[in-house]
Amino acid sequence: MQNLTQGITMSYATNAPSRKDVEALSGAAVVEFGTDWCGYCQGAEPLIGTAFEQHPQVRRIQVEDGPGRVLGRSFRVKLWPTLIFLRDGVEVARVVRPTHATELNDAFAALG
Repeated sequence: MQNLTQGITMSYATNAPSRKDVEALSGAAVVEFGTDWCGYCQGAEPLIGTAFEQHPQVRRIQVEDGPGRVLGRSFRVKLWPTLIFLRDGVEVARVVRPTHATELNDAFAALG
């Protein structure tokens, strides 16, 4: 879905993987929880997008979150966007509503 007011493309998947599938991921991955209509998500997207451009080897999985969404609840997501940094399916860092590049850089560094 394209956000025309800010010129950014956001696409949080409505079909989330299961927690078991996430835990089975190998290597570095980030599960990002949010929604396409979330103002905080839209505001953070340029910062998050730039961080991922610097780490193209890291898999980015954008998942729509909200009431009744099992995966987000299993990670105890309360605010959007929340990024869960995983190494071989295990959480190594978490960033909630990033506002500075250093928050994301530190989390990417935790991936090893």
